[in-house]
Amino acid sequence: MLEQGWRRESTIDVINLALGIGLMSTPWIFGFTGVEMASRNAWIAGAIVGVAAIAALVAFAAWEEWVNVALGLWIAISPWALSVHLAIGDTALRVQVAIGLVIAVLAAVELWIAHRAPPHIAA
Repeated sequence: MLEQGWRRESTIDVINLALGIGLMSTPWIFGFTGVEMASRNAWIAGAIVGVAAIAALVAFAAWEEWVNVALGLWIAISPWALSVHLAIGDTALRVQVAIGLVIAVLAAVELWIAHRAPPHIAA
């Protein structure tokens, strides 16, 4: 059973979980499993995004969203930072950048919503 019940923001965590799983599958979908650095980065970053999303679903804490903001930005710039942008192909590059930016933006939106909401008063 979920500790806090279903929050409005839980939908964002489910989307981030799906994006993490999607990122983990991009090396097979776009055929760059032979590019070791790029595929390993997609698998590890996708797994961390997924774990942070699951942790946020179980018991929300701001650190999970900060992890996803940082990871999303890393995912978006990593093809250039790891010098694999030419090896993975244009479509895979665009998808990876898009997934990273969506993860970062959704996590930032969830942080904004969480800090904007009135505090919960326990009875």
